[in-house]
Amino acid sequence: MAAGWLLVFSLTLFQSLVMNHSSEGPFPSATTIKSWVDKMQEDLVTLARTASGVDQLAAIYLKNRDLYTVEANNPRQLVEIAARDIEKLLSNRSKALVRLAKEAEKNQASHQWRDDILCNILLFTCLFFKKPEKNDTESGSQRIRPVFEEDPVFRRQTSYQHAAVHIPTDIYEGCKLLKASSNLVLNNSREGQPQLLWFLIFFSFLASPWVDKSRTPNKIDLYDVRRRPWYIQGAASPKDMLILVDASGSVSGLTLKLIRTSVIEMLETLSDDDFVNVVSFNNNAQNVSCFNHLVQANVRNKKKLKEAVYKISAKGITDYKKGFSYAFEQLLNHSVSRANCNKIIMLFTDGGEERAQEIFHKYNEDKKVRVFTFSVGQHNYDKGPIQWMACENKGYYYEIPSIGAIRINTQEYLDVLGRPMVLAGEKAKQVQWTNVYLDALELGLVITGTLPVFNLTKEQNGKINQLILGVMGVDVSLEDIKKLTPRFTLCPNGYYFAIDPNGYVLLHPNLQPKQIGVGIPKVNLRKRRPSVQNPKSQEPVTLDFLDAELENDIKVEIRKKMIDGESGEKTFETLVKSQDERYIDKGNRTYTWTAVNGTDYSLALVLPSYSFYYIKAKIEEPITQARYSETLKLDHFDEAGYTFIAPREYCNDVKKSENNTEFLLNFNEFIDRNTPSSPSCNTDMVIRVLLDAGFTNDLAQNYWSKLSLDGVVAQFVVTDGGITRVFPKRAGEDWLENAETYEVSFYKRSLDNDNYIFTAPYYNKSGANSYETGIMVSKAVEITVNGKLLKPAVVGIKIDATSWMENFTKTTIKSLHVDCVILDDGGFLLMSNRDEYTQQIGRFFGEIDPGLMRNLINMSLYAFNKSYDYQSVCDPEEEPKQGAGLRSAYVPTITDILHLGWWASAAKCGWYLFIFFFLSADMEDDDFSAALPKTSCITEQTQYFFENDDKSFGGIVDCINCSRLYHAEKISNTNLVFIISDSQLLCRSCDPKPLMQAEKETDEGPNPCEMVKQPRYRKGPDVCFDEAKQEDSADCGGVSGLSPSLWSVVGIQLVLLWLLSGSRHCQL
Repeated sequence: MAAGWLLVFSLTLFQSLVMNHSSEGPFPSATTIKSWVDKMQEDLVTLARTASGVDQLAAIYLKNRDLYTVEANNPRQLVEIAARDIEKLLSNRSKALVRLAKEAEKNQASHQWRDDILCNILLFTCLFFKKPEKNDTESGSQRIRPVFEEDPVFRRQTSYQHAAVHIPTDIYEGCKLLKASSNLVLNNSREGQPQLLWFLIFFSFLASPWVDKSRTPNKIDLYDVRRRPWYIQGAASPKDMLILVDASGSVSGLTLKLIRTSVIEMLETLSDDDFVNVVSFNNNAQNVSCFNHLVQANVRNKKKLKEAVYKISAKGITDYKKGFSYAFEQLLNHSVSRANCNKIIMLFTDGGEERAQEIFHKYNEDKKVRVFTFSVGQHNYDKGPIQWMACENKGYYYEIPSIGAIRINTQEYLDVLGRPMVLAGEKAKQVQWTNVYLDALELGLVITGTLPVFNLTKEQNGKINQLILGVMGVDVSLEDIKKLTPRFTLCPNGYYFAIDPNGYVLLHPNLQPKQIGVGIPKVNLRKRRPSVQNPKSQEPVTLDFLDAELENDIKVEIRKKMIDGESGEKTFETLVKSQDERYIDKGNRTYTWTAVNGTDYSLALVLPSYSFYYIKAKIEEPITQARYSETLKLDHFDEAGYTFIAPREYCNDVKKSENNTEFLLNFNEFIDRNTPSSPSCNTDMVIRVLLDAGFTNDLAQNYWSKLSLDGVVAQFVVTDGGITRVFPKRAGEDWLENAETYEVSFYKRSLDNDNYIFTAPYYNKSGANSYETGIMVSKAVEITVNGKLLKPAVVGIKIDATSWMENFTKTTIKSLHVDCVILDDGGFLLMSNRDEYTQQIGRFFGEIDPGLMRNLINMSLYAFNKSYDYQSVCDPEEEPKQGAGLRSAYVPTITDILHLGWWASAAKCGWYLFIFFFLSADMEDDDFSAALPKTSCITEQTQYFFENDDKSFGGIVDCINCSRLYHAEKISNTNLVFIISDSQLLCRSCDPKPLMQAEKETDEGPNPCEMVKQPRYRKGPDVCFDEAKQEDSADCGGVSGLSPSLWSVVGIQLVLLWLLSGSRHCQL
């Protein structure tokens, strides 16, 4: 009871002092304020130390030294072991990939193409979406009904009796497939690789539902394997691409729209290993964006280019010489970062009479640059000149008469770029590993090893075939890699990370793309990222190491050395963002890194200074094990507090559950029937959690239960072994923190600070109904064993915020002349003498008193760090709702109707609609707005922190017609600051614009135009296949592609016309 009165006494004393100086008398002196703060500090720290039991838990650990040993974390040894294990994992997958590719080439070479083979195909839309109807009249011979079973390796419903083929709808022209022994290939591969995930061959897969409809019921399947990042990387060597756009007056109208869309689609065929720029030309040539040279084709730069492409306008006359001169000058500029492999110019034009021969002779006599030309729109120009450009420069000529031809014709250039790779033979048979991306089949984050598959047959004239058949890929889930980098002996602030040659992380605790449907949170979330990823993301997850952490010069240096494959170690002080992204702490970290041999990846281990040693439990006596295990039973909660156990993989046979109580019951049930040394268990992990359960039970029963504290609503302890114990039980029932102790923000912050950490409740802007009460005070438990520092746990208390405010404002509430507040080191409000602030505890002070907060920043009490979250997803901008009818419908002109190319393109689009109507009729009444994917976006974050160790600050807030005096004093041994100022109510002419801290969406984050001027260091692939002496470039295009019977086309269109005008209705 005595300890509880310390808080009340301290606050009452402070209140009376403030009252004496807060009427209309002079502003309190700095000495007076300092004396108040010293008294508050003494009483608050005494209360926290006494109520939390920090000293008592340290004594418990030291008293039971015989139950554990202290082991060392050797960072160099740990990182090298993990790197070797990852190398072995990827090497085994690579060997399986090579076997699969060889088998695929062998099967293809032993079969000749036959036009008369028609197979019993089941369209993917039917197999994966459409359920059998009662009145389905389709005969059994035409409908395959596979039986699916859950496969533990593939983690989804799978059929081994059927193979399925996924064909992008826009190229489907019936089924003429080669017979292949897919199942035999897979079975042979799985004998050597039981954990082998998807292997991808010729766009074919074992039969399995393409997506989980229960999770994405309205998802429209526009999947095209050739647009996936792993396929793009494996199909050709990196590219330096200059897209040249004809912007003369002749391309206005529909042609310009087609060109814009074509360029956008072309950009989508590029990956982060490629470099690109877009140039438009007419009388003169100019960059369409702020980029003056080739830039990396990452998500941000491509977005900037797309925005610029939409703004291209048509005027002037066509001057190919100006355009190509500008393009070659930029493409051959070696003074900037680039891919340094395939050099390409992509020309989009409506045609012309000029060939610009002297330009090609000047810049490209050696044919090092390939030129691809695209004739866009319907026109009567001679195609000869632009076809000649492509054929003369080892490129290809394509025609895009209408929108239906865009998607396929903007990606077929990869076949041409793949020729040197095919002709290189075994030299090109090198497994490449991608950067991380979200798997389209909902397997989460994966990396993929790719290997090109070549056509080994010879043409009829005996020439060597130079076509790439496709790309073979094998996935490795990041979860498999994480298992090789164990974290639970490193402490919560220790972690592994890995990067690729672009500097992008494929393994990092901050690599957590946000869940679709979440967008920007309305409140500060304890859990930084939801565990479920965005299943609709089609973009690679490109998070640079310097964006995953708070950048400094030393980290820039480490990143470069890791990309170069060096090994090293560095210890330095760095800023660390808290788990909940509200705070910034300073901490010493040791970075140790090494290369993963056989790959382009590099692995690093980060350890704080207090993580070089850890506790290894050794409870050998079964009686002690059983006694400690009993403290985890639910009927023990009344006497020792509510207990949470971190949901870790203690034993393979313990059933997992997202419900903590259920998981704890499953754990207890298993331990009751088995020993911790069971073969299915991680013995060290089980023994450690039992040890912490016993020690924290001792603290709760023998110390906490004997205290009686006013104003303290909970006492808690969180341990490295995974135990969270909250006393009393009723407080645990309302506990909202993560059961995984390694993901708890206040726990991780307490380890990095020697002070008592006061954590503000999460302020909810939605109102008081969901208002959190309780200010948490936490402190790390430190023990020294044989000179070795350990921090095995964090203890703390939860103070009732309402009671604290009532005591503080009891005598000062009537004072209108002075504002008194206590803020934490993040600038969040913890206490005030203003009654209207009662429901604003936990709110950022810059929103409450912007003028004063700006002065605190200017006086260097607070500093701030602005960073960007590149992993956010946001709602797409809503289009205004229109009346009935199709939006953006294109009405063909008379010229279109008379043009066979338009009919051919329309027929292909019509076939797409035909499939959609008949195979997805059961979805015609669905709300397709739900199928619109979330869009990637960038959000801006700002965290505030104490800039220096100065204790006292004072100044004047100058406003228009008045001023306010203020004084700030840090409260020692805590992360708090006390601020007293002239009342905000008496000086309302200050800048009322709030200073925001909460995460918010921003247009594009750092200016890409400035960032490309100083690109971050990267390293391209070591090998490049961009030319081959024996390449035959005679096949350079010139055929419009589709040339069906005119009457067949007319028939299809009439059927579609009948469908659109009949009883069916369409929502696209």
